[in-house]
Amino acid sequence: MADNASAIVHLVGAGPGNPDLLTVRAARLIGAARLIVHDGLVSPEILALAAPDAELISVAKQRSRHSMPQDAINALLVERALAGQTVVRLKGGDPFIFGRGGEEMEACRAAGVAVEIVPGISAAIGCAAQAQLPLTHRNAASAVSFVAGQCKGLTDQDWSGLAGTGRTLVIYMGVATASDIAEKLIADGVSPGIPVAVIENGTRDDMRTLRTLLADLGDMVAREQVKSPALIVVGEVAGYALAQDVLAGWAVQAENISEMQA
Repeated sequence: MADNASAIVHLVGAGPGNPDLLTVRAARLIGAARLIVHDGLVSPEILALAAPDAELISVAKQRSRHSMPQDAINALLVERALAGQTVVRLKGGDPFIFGRGGEEMEACRAAGVAVEIVPGISAAIGCAAQAQLPLTHRNAASAVSFVAGQCKGLTDQDWSGLAGTGRTLVIYMGVATASDIAEKLIADGVSPGIPVAVIENGTRDDMRTLRTLLADLGDMVAREQVKSPALIVVGEVAGYALAQDVLAGWAVQAENISEMQA
């Protein structure tokens, strides 16, 4: 049993999936850990960096189903750290961007366990870079917002200031609610003709980038059978992405929408 003074949990960002995008610190901790508690989105290539005798526990969260409740994850991290193990909590992207890292940090602190935060390249940053989609651009966007796109609470949120001229909106976990998201944004005043990019499996070998217009977002996601993990980027910058354009007659539809709004 370790005393509280030496007990520590490392909250480590694994980045968007490609092991080459790990920080040096993250790779060192993964290789040294005795216990790695990891998300389902952490790639097998990254988990393969663990020591052969390290214990790996998946706490994958999927829509409407969690393999381990958050309170149980918190308790596991604290218990093993207090037992003297080198504990790494490995999260996709960055621990503090939709990763519940703040909750786990609070639980460790409350139990007298020290915490190290090792930042990771967030999904938004990594996936946009791979797609050559600049989230900011002097000619297109000077502000970026990150939001979660689950249905819960969607209708209660005001997104009117998050997307539009000069602004980029990045939506995590929005594939299943893509149609609702498009309707919500349009209802809050965003133009139906604004460009949108959907980045599926960003930074991985099977990455796919699709472009469309906001009005067609839900139909395109269904038509192309887009699966999680995927990001939705709304804004003029989406037009810069290297993409497989799945919308026939992009310019024609954009022109038609503009005429309808006139």
